[in-house]
Amino acid sequence: MKGQALPAFATLIVCALLLFPIWWMLVTAVAQPDDLRGFPPVFFPTHPSFAAFHTILFDRPMLRWIMNSAIVAGLSTALTMVLGVLGGYALSRYSSRAVRAAGMSVLLAKMIPTTLLVIPLYVLFREYGLLATLTSAALAHCTVTIPFAIWMLKAYFDSIPAELEEAAAIDGCTPLGALWRIVLPVSLPGLGATALYAFILSWNEFAFSRTLLFSAPENWTVTIGIASIRGEYIIAWNEIMAASAIVAVPIIIVFLWLERYLVVGLTAGAQK
Repeated sequence: MKGQALPAFATLIVCALLLFPIWWMLVTAVAQPDDLRGFPPVFFPTHPSFAAFHTILFDRPMLRWIMNSAIVAGLSTALTMVLGVLGGYALSRYSSRAVRAAGMSVLLAKMIPTTLLVIPLYVLFREYGLLATLTSAALAHCTVTIPFAIWMLKAYFDSIPAELEEAAAIDGCTPLGALWRIVLPVSLPGLGATALYAFILSWNEFAFSRTLLFSAPENWTVTIGIASIRGEYIIAWNEIMAASAIVAVPIIIVFLWLERYLVVGLTAGAQK
């Protein structure tokens, strides 16, 4: 028992440190305005108020922002998974100089900072009439999520024996048919983990959305909407934290839905 007490205590401390930002967000969201500026800070509000949640939900287009973010993240995740599966499978199953060069190009694209892509994408979408649309934000997010998805799924496909596809080929199955009928069904953990990462990354993205959607308030995502709550002279921290708490709910739901695939998907690529 004594040998288990120290690890249990260390685990408790780590969990408390990880969960404290969430607790502080909720405390700030329900705190009175005077408590926000008080010292020492109030960690357990005695008179919680939910006025900030009412303001966010009924006085600001919060639901519209959430719907826009869901559309952008959904489109980005769907396109990421389609191209990620095809690219990862090609890198895993085909070995040639051209394939290796393409893989290195994708890896280098992942290293390009977002700030270097914002202006070229802005000019490109303006030329094609896509500026200030949800489609432009979704396509921009794919520049970040697709390279990661390709390499993550490649590592997962490497752990799947190629003999399964060879057996399917003997039965007359094409390479794409083997991918659809054989590889993808046994790749659900990797697909779930990759989709979860792509969705969260797109949901939380700010730089692309701020640049491409700023001129169209009706298409703002939650990141732009929360940033707009900050005034020039007054910062309504309780409203910002209330909005952040509301925005975290869809991510928690998606995480709980895909949680059973997450750990397996993140570690399976390292298995041999």
